[in-house]
Amino acid sequence: MKHFIIGTAGHIDHGKTTLIRALTGRNTDRLKEEQNRGISIELGFTYFDLPSGKRAGIIDVPGHEKFIKNMLAGVIGIDIVLLVVAADEGIMPQTAEHLAILDLLGINKGIIVITKTDLVEDEWIELIEEDIYEEVESTFLEGSPIVRVSSTHKSGIDELIKLIDEFSDIIEERDTKDMPRLPVDRAFSISGFGTVVTGTLLSGRLNLGDEVQIFPGNTTSRIRSLQVHDEDAEVAYGGQRVAINLAGVKRKEVERGSIIAPINSMKSSMMVDVKVKVLKSADRSIENRTRLHLYIGTREVLCRIVLLDKDQVNPGEEAYAQLRLEEEIVSKRGDKFILRFYSPMFTIGGGEILEANAIKKKRFDEKAIGELKIKESGDSKDILEKIIYSKSKDFLSIKELSQDTSMLEETILSDIDELIKEDKIITFTSAKDIYTIHYKYFDVLHEKIINEIKSYHKKYPLRIGMPKEEIRSKILGKAKQKIADQILEKIFAIGNVVQVKEFVSLSDFKIKYSKEQIIIKDFILDKLKVNEFLPPRNGDIASELKLNLDQVEEVLNSLINEGVVIRINEDVYILSSSYYKALELLKEFVNINGSISLGEFRDILGTNRKVALGLLEYYDQMKITNRDGEKRTLIK
Repeated sequence: MKHFIIGTAGHIDHGKTTLIRALTGRNTDRLKEEQNRGISIELGFTYFDLPSGKRAGIIDVPGHEKFIKNMLAGVIGIDIVLLVVAADEGIMPQTAEHLAILDLLGINKGIIVITKTDLVEDEWIELIEEDIYEEVESTFLEGSPIVRVSSTHKSGIDELIKLIDEFSDIIEERDTKDMPRLPVDRAFSISGFGTVVTGTLLSGRLNLGDEVQIFPGNTTSRIRSLQVHDEDAEVAYGGQRVAINLAGVKRKEVERGSIIAPINSMKSSMMVDVKVKVLKSADRSIENRTRLHLYIGTREVLCRIVLLDKDQVNPGEEAYAQLRLEEEIVSKRGDKFILRFYSPMFTIGGGEILEANAIKKKRFDEKAIGELKIKESGDSKDILEKIIYSKSKDFLSIKELSQDTSMLEETILSDIDELIKEDKIITFTSAKDIYTIHYKYFDVLHEKIINEIKSYHKKYPLRIGMPKEEIRSKILGKAKQKIADQILEKIFAIGNVVQVKEFVSLSDFKIKYSKEQIIIKDFILDKLKVNEFLPPRNGDIASELKLNLDQVEEVLNSLINEGVVIRINEDVYILSSSYYKALELLKEFVNINGSISLGEFRDILGTNRKVALGLLEYYDQMKITNRDGEKRTLIK
């Protein structure tokens, strides 16, 4: 069944609440003050059944200028608007403001209802109709039907109900597969039940027992009970008025302006990129860095507008901008909003969210503006590509992309498959998620790594390469280790960067000794050859050559990387050939005697205790020998 919401709009005391009572038989003024004063202050909600069997939710919004923020909280999510104009007064200031707001919010279906027709002559009503036609010209209500009613005498009510029923057939159905979002317009406590919230479910579906989160914020809950149009329900669909009893949530943890959605499905932001439009009827412009009231969903926050492609936006003009917020919001690309001046308070314009989790942008940056144009007009795949490109350095996961875009993970995965085929993005997998970067950013990383290694080779010409861990921390620091390793493997596959042990070098790199280093190298090799099992300490070599210890160790480390020298412990180095010769002597002795002691090994080599112990412990580490008390045996 199709679900839809009707909303009223119009000036104070033009009969909106009375009209709803005539349609539904119910009074939507629930506050005592409203009933005493005869005006709507807060939002009113009810429903009625149409002749076709469809059930329509209906929202009564206040018409008084003082309560415009309540009106803005109510019109979110409506499918059909009833623009109410009293026959005895005609178009009034709040009629015009409500119409402008509805137009900015992208509402595109409506019926014009002239009320209180029993108070005036038909000729007067015809004049009122002419004024209305002129007022709605170039708005979404241009060409919309006008119905004359008297709520008191019930004349025209049946015609209006029939017209609403006809309109319901052309309303686009909400996507029940989309992510559910419920902007809260009321929150209250019921003794014995706890906290209850109400709102219009914008999309998707909510089920009894679903785990949900209150955004902005980290409070989570479970849907304990669910009502749709005052009746208990197992499931609620986009386009329905919904009441939710939230388990374990205190009243102070949720308020009008909160959004109920699946856990971790959205991301709070202090900055959004937008396309903004100033009303033609506005009597002033929006200048850069003007402080404004932002109304989005059911939330109201203060913000400062940073114009990206203009210095000011004049009446009737549009511009790309960034709203820098004073409180966090959660939103989705395509969400509509209203802007009102900070003081005095009046509606100046509105617009559409292009990037819900924006990063700070420079003004008049052609590249940034170009990206916003794509986000304004592109499909989900184009937009996803731009987001991945702009945030590649963060190595976003599918879950994080879903939070950033409020797109379903299935939609993101489908778009990613297409982008992979087009060689635009690369994905890397972990046990729990898939991570993405743009191919252009991968090329940037590749170039950065090459340049980093070049600098390293120049600084340390005797080192086999840059430690892999250093590459990870310097260039891939924001990537999880498993993802960083996969990125490096993909770079190694290209061929100009290679891994040698735990080092990374350029494939054409060769160690080059300076003249001084060749002298050090030859001296070390001679010393180690002559003193095969009584090698000098590196400090002794440095002293003999009258060099710094660092200069000697640099050459020693190079010889180790080349496999010519083996480091046994902190300051004992021997030739690789001596190492293997000692190992053969050890094996011969053990094969004859079954085991070997430290003293026996020392005597075989003709060395001292330190070198013999260093070699034996090294063999232990390499799993060649096994220590058992004072003896060692070979591991078979």
